[in-house]
Amino acid sequence: MAVRSGEARRLLPCNLWILASCALVFISPTISSTNALAVSDSDWTVEAQPAQLVNGGPVLFQVKPPGKIESLTGSWLGHQFTFSYDASAKTWFALAGINLDTTPGEYPLELSAVPAAGKTPSRLTLTRRFAVADGNYPKIPGKLSVEGKFTEPDPEQQKQIEEASKIKKEYLTRVTAERGWSGQFAAPAEADISDVFGIQRVFNGKALSTHYGLDYRVHTGTPVTAMNSGTVLLARFLYYEGNFVVIDHGQGLLTLYLHLSELKVKEGDPVKRGQIVGLSGGTGRATGPHLDVRVRWQGIYLDPARLLQLPLP
Repeated sequence: MAVRSGEARRLLPCNLWILASCALVFISPTISSTNALAVSDSDWTVEAQPAQLVNGGPVLFQVKPPGKIESLTGSWLGHQFTFSYDASAKTWFALAGINLDTTPGEYPLELSAVPAAGKTPSRLTLTRRFAVADGNYPKIPGKLSVEGKFTEPDPEQQKQIEEASKIKKEYLTRVTAERGWSGQFAAPAEADISDVFGIQRVFNGKALSTHYGLDYRVHTGTPVTAMNSGTVLLARFLYYEGNFVVIDHGQGLLTLYLHLSELKVKEGDPVKRGQIVGLSGGTGRATGPHLDVRVRWQGIYLDPARLLQLPLP
């Protein structure tokens, strides 16, 4: 907690007061420290990409502190994450996201830094606010036809659905501490887009759902490649997803590959960007052969198309 300037005068020797008074400039946002001194944040650079943040979109935060720090963590829209250091740019960076349900407005990014060993104060905190706009996702329902078992499952099929839900709840909420991805994310297939993220869809005139993926118009047997480096978290058949591959890229970031005709990896395998993880198909709840790819960060789905456009360190 920051102290008032009068209190700081009593805490500091006279020969230090002149210097300290220059630092005790109260602006918003500010950096504060655990030894109760507040200093200007004018020497800190905090940026977000893309230039316009939208709900349902990923965001790259980049921070350049005025001096050396040991570590940097962030809090954004209720999510906690750790920054990585890019030595070539002398910048700390972290990939985060914004829930599709987030109301447009301004939201705080709270940062906490540990200075280099031997430096004081022991910890600095900084708050910056960023505007989030509406992503303007399609609102017109897409009407699709699928097998009746996907909209009116019998008791045995309902049991399979429940088992699959337990598996997804167990695996898709995991957060690996270490970052596995590096550099730009790559498209999992070279094909036209047939359906986009965020659209409302109706199956058999009954089940209304939001599409959380990006669909590629591909024939059965088309190679599907990893969008970035990571570890295979899931590689198995699930009721709605069909043959399903999930890659853990670290720090809560996952990419999901649905409706595959064949799996080419197994759980626990390390993979590199561009490595084949399966062949496209139409298994699970699918209207026909295609590739449905999804991006998930700490429990929320993000627009894969926006991630593919985001320049990353």
